[in-house]
Amino acid sequence: MGNLRETIASDSVLLALKDQLHELQLAQIAHGRRAIILFEGPEGSGKKSALRELAAAFDPCHFTVHQCKFDRREAGQGHWLARYWAQLPTTGNTSIFFRSWYRRVIDDRVLGRIDETAVPRSFDEINEFEAQQRDYGTLIVKLYFDASAEAQRRRLEQRALNPWRQSHRELPVETGDSAYIRALAEVRAHSDTRWSPWKIIESEDDQHATLSALEAIAEAWSKAMPAEPPHLVGVTNRVA
Repeated sequence: MGNLRETIASDSVLLALKDQLHELQLAQIAHGRRAIILFEGPEGSGKKSALRELAAAFDPCHFTVHQCKFDRREAGQGHWLARYWAQLPTTGNTSIFFRSWYRRVIDDRVLGRIDETAVPRSFDEINEFEAQQRDYGTLIVKLYFDASAEAQRRRLEQRALNPWRQSHRELPVETGDSAYIRALAEVRAHSDTRWSPWKIIESEDDQHATLSALEAIAEAWSKAMPAEPPHLVGVTNRVA
């Protein structure tokens, strides 16, 4: 009975959060604000459950989801950040990155795809890239889904039971691997900036992680988006 009550309470909170996010997005659209949301974390860290709920709350005409995978052709197509520049949001819209440019300093580093000497420069380029977006008035929300090795293994094992989800998958980075732990520590140390801080989402449980992620997005939107429609901004002050 207790679990049922907790489920009903969580469902009510989730519904309220989605309603709030829908209203906050209306303000973003009306004022022509741009936003970026990163769903970061390795495979099996619970990102997609949260993304599904966010997608159900937002107006689908005003956001785009970019799933970022390893691309061997990237090295021959100019700077490694070039593809992300092409995916930045336009006025009034949101770009959601399901994985992002942080793959370079996490997955690519752990799996030996880049040389260690390239890591410090990659952090500098990431920080400069994000600072440029903020300078242009773009809101950046960076969510990192942090799961234990046991929680990751449990999710991946459940996924493997579905035959439709078994083909053409990349080798997952394991959260218990010492190289991953080191890489994540350096991501937190070198890219948790004033203009684009990380929000760590504890993701042992999908429901808890989803609520935490949506709360973080709602809080960021509430602080960044004007509370009045464009035609009413300044009206109160002029009347007074």
